[in-house]
Amino acid sequence: MGGRERSDSPSPILTATGIRKRFGRKLVLDNVNLEVRPGEVVAVVGENGAGKSTLLRILAGFLAADAGEVDSRGRVGYCPQEPGLIGLLNAREHLRYFGAARDLPPGDALAQGHELLQALGFPVGDPTLVQNLSSGNRQKLNLVLALLGEPEILLLDEPYQGFDQGTYVNFWNHVETWRDQGKAIVVVTHLLVERQRADRLVELRIPCPSVVGGEPPFGAS
Repeated sequence: MGGRERSDSPSPILTATGIRKRFGRKLVLDNVNLEVRPGEVVAVVGENGAGKSTLLRILAGFLAADAGEVDSRGRVGYCPQEPGLIGLLNAREHLRYFGAARDLPPGDALAQGHELLQALGFPVGDPTLVQNLSSGNRQKLNLVLALLGEPEILLLDEPYQGFDQGTYVNFWNHVETWRDQGKAIVVVTHLLVERQRADRLVELRIPCPSVVGGEPPFGAS
């Protein structure tokens, strides 16, 4: 999957320029730039604390950057590392609730969601409350909610947490399918083998504080 070069490469559908973010006195992202094109898988890598999850939250519009701009030209599906689920609802109720946020009629949300859940090996129709699901099934539902409404841009923050080996392989097979469908995909990962599945890598580094004081030098993108 890696290393594709195309002379007819389309224009970026997602662009981030000069992204900077602090939490208190801690500089997390400094002058980070990113471009993603339709039909491209970009792996975001870096050590813990490099701001990978923070960057995806900014790209998804859930967190404001202190400086810089994000230009998104398509619908965004965001899968956070920690499932943003409601413990007292079951999977079917989640599909209806999150589908409404995508302006999907309940029937369409359920049909779409059930097809995606079945493809990931989730027991469709299971009435179990989310708080009682296994971590793997919670993560499957978390991923499917990001896919509702057929977004053109997928922002996936280590979306396979809790998957068994078969589901993990199945997930990456789906990534290839989504890429071939023209989706722009950003995946936060830390495993070396996964980098080979991406078309391009973006490495984030922890910004270094200035030796003399003032603003730290810009980080990496």
